[in-house]
Amino acid sequence: MTNFLHTISVLVEDRPGVLTRIAGLFAARGYNIESLAVGATDTSGVSRMTIVVDVEDKPLEQVTKQLNKLVNVIKILEHDQGSAVERELMLVKVRSEGDNRARILEIADVFRVNVVDVTQSTLTLEAAGKSEKLEALLSLLRDFGIVELSRTGRIALGRGDRGIKDRSLKVANA
Repeated sequence: MTNFLHTISVLVEDRPGVLTRIAGLFAARGYNIESLAVGATDTSGVSRMTIVVDVEDKPLEQVTKQLNKLVNVIKILEHDQGSAVERELMLVKVRSEGDNRARILEIADVFRVNVVDVTQSTLTLEAAGKSEKLEALLSLLRDFGIVELSRTGRIALGRGDRGIKDRSLKVANA
């Protein structure tokens, strides 16, 4: 069995305690959630969770079966690698004194990121994209000095015409 990052989308009812119960299922098995993003959907009273976890295929199947049993869970979809559009958002405040400001602005241009705040000594950049893009950007910005950093969790939508409500739960082969 191999471990790799699994991205799971979960539609849930907006009810108190749903997030706690879902996170608890992973914690009870000793799995660390790498990323968790929760937000509203186009349906009133329904939220979408995108959970990224690093586990083996077989144990993940057991967790998804237990998630399906939770009352407030509407639908679960595990995205196969490459079958989803995945993005993350990052805000990063960087020291930008002297000539460094122009160099940081060049990097921002190459990475197609937005400058969202400017002070005498810092620039705050907004970047969206795949995790690899954000990591590459950070590796260049670290040399200037990162003052503050905030990243969202990964969000994902399956590729193609169908939405999560049209898809069935992926069941791993035994």
